[in-house]
Amino acid sequence: MAPLRVLAHRFERLIETGVATDYADLARLGHVTRARVTQIMNLLVLAPDIQEQVLCWPQVMSGKDPISERELREVVAEPEWNRQRQMLGDIGPAD
Repeated sequence: MAPLRVLAHRFERLIETGVATDYADLARLGHVTRARVTQIMNLLVLAPDIQEQVLCWPQVMSGKDPISERELREVVAEPEWNRQRQMLGDIGPAD
């Protein structure tokens, strides 16, 4: 999960610097769909502390991440950061 969030910041920087013009351009450069780019970029709308928490999760060397990007989509769709925190607590990994 953390690598996707880092990738989202990289995509954001590519647009800011003019290397890519928009999500469609990023999709072409990355050989993925525009929908996938949007899913990755949506990770940037998580509350800042949630983004930090995701980055601090231990790297998974085998098996699955504690929470997948797919599982976070509902959280990402919630604009209220306090509600995001509550939702993440319902699905998140135990500390």
